[in-house]
Amino acid sequence: MSHPVPEWADPQVPAESLDPQGLSRRGLMRRAGLFGAAFAAASLPLPALADSPGGRSQGHGHGRAPDLVYLVGDHHNHSVYSHDAKYTFSQLASAGQKFGLDWMVFTEHSNIGHAELGAAQEHREILKARADNKRMLIFQGLEWYIPGAEHCTVFSPPGRHEVDLLTRFEEAFDGKLLGYTAGAPTHPDTPRNEAHAVKALKWLAEQRRTRYVDDVLVLANHPMRLGIDSPHEMRGWRDAAPEIMIGMEGAPGAQAGAIPGWHPDTNIRGEYTNSPSADSWPGYPREAYVTYGGFDWATATVGGLWDAMLAEGKLFTITSNSDVHRVAQDTWVNGAWPPGQNFDNTGHVPDPYNSTEPQPGGDFWPGQFSRTHVGVTRYGYRQVMEGLRAGRVWVDHGHLIDGIDVKVRGEHGNSATLGGRLRARRGEKLTLTVTVTAASRRNPYGVLPSLEHVDVIRGAVRGPAADRDEWHAPDTRLAHTADVAGRRGTYTLSIPVGRADEPFYLRLRGSDGKRHGKGFLGASVDPHGPLPHEPGKGNPWLDTWFYTNPVFVDIVR
Repeated sequence: MSHPVPEWADPQVPAESLDPQGLSRRGLMRRAGLFGAAFAAASLPLPALADSPGGRSQGHGHGRAPDLVYLVGDHHNHSVYSHDAKYTFSQLASAGQKFGLDWMVFTEHSNIGHAELGAAQEHREILKARADNKRMLIFQGLEWYIPGAEHCTVFSPPGRHEVDLLTRFEEAFDGKLLGYTAGAPTHPDTPRNEAHAVKALKWLAEQRRTRYVDDVLVLANHPMRLGIDSPHEMRGWRDAAPEIMIGMEGAPGAQAGAIPGWHPDTNIRGEYTNSPSADSWPGYPREAYVTYGGFDWATATVGGLWDAMLAEGKLFTITSNSDVHRVAQDTWVNGAWPPGQNFDNTGHVPDPYNSTEPQPGGDFWPGQFSRTHVGVTRYGYRQVMEGLRAGRVWVDHGHLIDGIDVKVRGEHGNSATLGGRLRARRGEKLTLTVTVTAASRRNPYGVLPSLEHVDVIRGAVRGPAADRDEWHAPDTRLAHTADVAGRRGTYTLSIPVGRADEPFYLRLRGSDGKRHGKGFLGASVDPHGPLPHEPGKGNPWLDTWFYTNPVFVDIVR
């Protein structure tokens, strides 16, 4: 069936159709935060932003939370250097500029063509993209096939060894290249494969420790898509290298994959259309294999897997991303292979051309729908990575809000923000302050988003899980809902938390209010959580949510 190309599909996105510098300036001028006009006018590198007193130690639980600016990014994107994607670096970087991104990571799939040829060629394109898009931080990364499990984003900042690190890692530890793919609980290769994944993360940590590279980060991609990332594996990755393996995608890409009339009527947002397989962890319920309001079951379930990990008192960051391969209803088609050439002997697919006819695909352009906001006090590659590591992160779909600032405050001037830890005296009175900046302009779908509610989720911290495969946090539930329907501009909610009596954490979410109901673990835990959609009927623009990372509260004498 043929359908007209909607305006938001924006097929005319190559570099020559955009004004990256002008768009960047306009986007930054209107973005809420501390940079404002000065940031838009500044030349790189930017001067440091001032920390609040005690801000440097906030992540360790002392003093006051730092003042932050949130940079918008996307850590999961594929170009012609992935065997199943079709866009050039120029197209993707220009699209990112158009939709307001400050940073992005190119994460090409691992395979023989990429390992032997593509990575080095890709780096030359990365250098050109950086030169052509000076207002964007562009990282080179890799989508790692985890031995015995799913995929991960791996990336480091620009430096002498950024390509060597990725190539050496790919050749030594990629499950697809090594044939280390089995993950079934009873398969004889599973223990070896799981151990190799842990070894890989420890190797990356050693490269950082010895300063071979300045930094490196890893995030688990679409963790519940196949159900093969077991709880004990995710805990094992985190604990093997907690400074490196920092979190997971709270929401997958491919969010346009179930728009009615464009795809098979079996499709689910995020391409979560799978059933349990022999390699899946058998403890997951069948309902875990679909998305809820576009978010992964592990994140969307109050009292679920993400909460079970946070209940140990250990930070595990969530992100959102586009995972762009093929944008829904765009008009670009890869060219033909010259005689004798293929991906394995060239390291890339042919560049695309504009066919002028809508093409199949389930993705959005970088920043068009999914956004990851990272809090920084300085502008730069390492600062984005440090913000991710510190958990100063919130995510949204559909440009639902322009900004959010979250702080838990004690009675004595102490405070903590996203990813941080507040050290509170037993019995100390605590307050949660949430400052929201409502959406101020129409999103790419052509509507002005409206936030309807802000939910506060509270969970007790119980320490290390006795069962490494536990995915349930029974002491976590929705604690408070604020109705904010119709509110515009910037406003602050002051929510009493009570007195500090035990270690706990708070995290936030909110939505446009169009689709919600009883959460997966019941109304007593979550009375109005996100819902799965009927297959083939998942217009993502009509069901948008934001999520924040947690703030921890520790009790001191």
